[in-house]
Amino acid sequence: MTTPLPTTMQAFVIDPKNHEDNPLDNGALITNHPLPTIPNEKYALVKILRAGICNTDLEILQGYMGFGGILGHEFVGKVIQLHPTASQSLHDQWIGQRVCGDINIGCCNFSSDNNSTESSNNDTSSTSSCRVCNNKFNYNQSNPQMSRNHCPNRTVIGILNQNGTFAEYMTLPLSNLHVVHESIPDEIAVFAEPLAAACRVVEQGLVQFRYSDGGGEECRGGDRVAILGDGKLGLCIAEILGREYLLAQQKQQEQQNGSGGIAPHAPILFGKHEHKLDLVSDSGVQRRLVKECYTDEMTQEEVVSPHHANQYDVVIDSTGNPNGLTLAMTLCRPMGRLVLKSTCAAGVKGFNSAPIVIDELNVVGSRCGPIDRALELLEGNSTEGVAENGVVVSAPLRMEKYITESFPLSRVRDALECAAKKSTMKVQLVMAD
Repeated sequence: MTTPLPTTMQAFVIDPKNHEDNPLDNGALITNHPLPTIPNEKYALVKILRAGICNTDLEILQGYMGFGGILGHEFVGKVIQLHPTASQSLHDQWIGQRVCGDINIGCCNFSSDNNSTESSNNDTSSTSSCRVCNNKFNYNQSNPQMSRNHCPNRTVIGILNQNGTFAEYMTLPLSNLHVVHESIPDEIAVFAEPLAAACRVVEQGLVQFRYSDGGGEECRGGDRVAILGDGKLGLCIAEILGREYLLAQQKQQEQQNGSGGIAPHAPILFGKHEHKLDLVSDSGVQRRLVKECYTDEMTQEEVVSPHHANQYDVVIDSTGNPNGLTLAMTLCRPMGRLVLKSTCAAGVKGFNSAPIVIDELNVVGSRCGPIDRALELLEGNSTEGVAENGVVVSAPLRMEKYITESFPLSRVRDALECAAKKSTMKVQLVMAD
């Protein structure tokens, strides 16, 4: 016999009208929040098992995006209910499945009630959709990520007009859900969303670890890559790009049969904390303290060393600090690629965009990535062995080392305080079973 669902739940809710000195006071744990309703047959009710806290959540508490509603977007959960009109085949496919989810909800999924935090979205018919969702201009033919990330009317769970994951239950479209393999524990599955954001850099083709074909042609050996920031996202990017580099290096060595050739350049992760940099010691990246980017000259402003200024083809800013952009611009070579992964509530005081224009930098934003690829990287031993092209694929990513502490949802404030400490890596919320 099916256990009846409760009518209320615990949830951490932000009030956008609050502007407290302590950002944590802008939200509160509500113990009798109404349980979300399933708006239509496209949606599922998901029982949240674990949720992760990331820097974006902390920025939202400080006013980023002006969000109001239930915070959080990283999660693993279990599908427990579908809409009454959903087919039996959908029930067979989804009920009981552990899932992670894409955080963007396109307007093709909207209905008269889709758990949005703002009523303006409730007027969108479930049969109407924008030119991105209905592929009116064939965006998705050349770039299938358009509909996943860039519906102009989208809501984003825990970030934009959509309740998030710091709660016991939530609703999401079935099209957003990705089944989690039984070999992946809950505490590891939570990393799917931030790891997918790191995978997005590869998905966008922003880094090329090219290698010499041994035919005598001169070759640069691939992009010289600098990653700025040893926070949670920066380390995930280092894990992904380190793996890409090792695979490119191995392929180059095998095709050269030991005869030489120009090998790809190892990406370099710059950070402020040796203990954090050590977490990726076996990932394939080189690790450097960011202070090495500067000279020892005693001046009013820090001077970037000529050994690093304008030396990198691709610079990825994942510092979470608005001032990280200034260093990133300086490290990037003329006509190089500057990839922005940081979202900051605060602006850059006295920001000077002249280097972007003068050096003709290609500035690219990079946001949400492929959850399915992230889950592949986390899954058991499924990625070990020799691929069809003969390349030995690295072992699955192990993310346990990044978990600093886990808290029950009832202690969400303690969890957020812990997450805000500079020494903290990943903090997770565990929902009551």
